[in-house]
Amino acid sequence: MGIDLVLSSGFLAFASHAGVLRAIEDLGVGIEGICGTSSGALVGALWASGLSAEEVLAVVTERPPLSWVSGHVAPWRGLFRLDPMIAELEARLPASFSALTCPLAVGVVHAADRSHQLLTDGPLPRAVAASCAVPWLFAPVDVGGQILADGAVADRTGLAAWRALRPDRHPVIHLVDRSAGARAEPSADPLWVVRSPRSRASLWSLGDARARFERSRRAAHAVLAAQLQGR
Repeated sequence: MGIDLVLSSGFLAFASHAGVLRAIEDLGVGIEGICGTSSGALVGALWASGLSAEEVLAVVTERPPLSWVSGHVAPWRGLFRLDPMIAELEARLPASFSALTCPLAVGVVHAADRSHQLLTDGPLPRAVAASCAVPWLFAPVDVGGQILADGAVADRTGLAAWRALRPDRHPVIHLVDRSAGARAEPSADPLWVVRSPRSRASLWSLGDARARFERSRRAAHAVLAAQLQGR
């Protein structure tokens, strides 16, 4: 059975997700598909594009998160726009999902009715930005004519939808403690779950990203090594 990776939402939890990726690299775990929501979508997309975990960490920490956004002239739609983030991702990511090194899905909701969807094709940079568009904080994003926002509003992992798409895969889940969004937790059936505390980062500073990277790397290494030994 192939192994897939599910990266949950988590406000600015980029470093924690990257730490899990580093443990996966260290252990040589072959990941065959990735499902990410919000910060998990951004980190998952960068990794699926061919960057290493350390390179992903460098990208997301090279400047304050506030530099990835701009003010909105219609703040009732969201205090900030994600146009700078989209431009950055267009420079770093392939234009479409199909050019990635492995299958990727990103969790979004439709702004009109908050219905959940996993995007698996189309314009990749805009889809990733939409998955990060926390309602009221960030304006929703137009992705191929669909107005979309952060999938965590309805589902923090997208696990059920991902498993419906890929029922023959075993999911490894990185679950960052909830700061906002839906309260859904993974079901009780056998899963490999790595847990990390919420980042407590802000738009002005990610804080000690390296410490969070290392903490999640160690947590993931312990869980994955034990599970792999028992397979």
